Amino acid sequence: MVLCGVLIAIMFSISLYGIAWQIVTGHALTWGTSLARLILPWIAMLSVTVAFKRGEHIAMVMFAARLPMPVRRQFSAIGLLLVAGFCLALVWYGFGFFVDSNELIMVSDFLQVPARWVTASVPVAGLVLFVHLVQGSLLLGADL
Repeated sequence: MVLCGVLIAIMFSISLYGIAWQIVTGHALTWGTSLARLILPWIAMLSVTVAFKRGEHIAMVMFAARLPMPVRRQFSAIGLLLVAGFCLALVWYGFGFFVDSNELIMVSDFLQVPARWVTASVPVAGLVLFVHLVQGSLLLGADL
């Protein structure tokens, strides 16, 4: 969660710098938006792991709270199995996606970022999600 917060702060700072630059000089930065956009996949992928660890999905929590305890436990077990499959897919396919990413993302004439920076967010998120998954039913709350 701290890493997501830091990345959001970096993205916000880049955007504010671009706005201030345009106000002061009258010209837009060519690299500001592109650079800030490269951070977004990391924020999105890591926020999935944070939401899972905290058991936060409003619609599912409201639905689960209305179920009898034995049914809730069964759904929780099924949910954990589905998340395990999702972790495996993120790591398996994400690693291949990462390895095959050989391009450079042109942020500006002088700034090029390897596409692997963006694609690495997929298998990393899968691994982090798997670490949370190993904690099992503790992730879904003590009321199971």
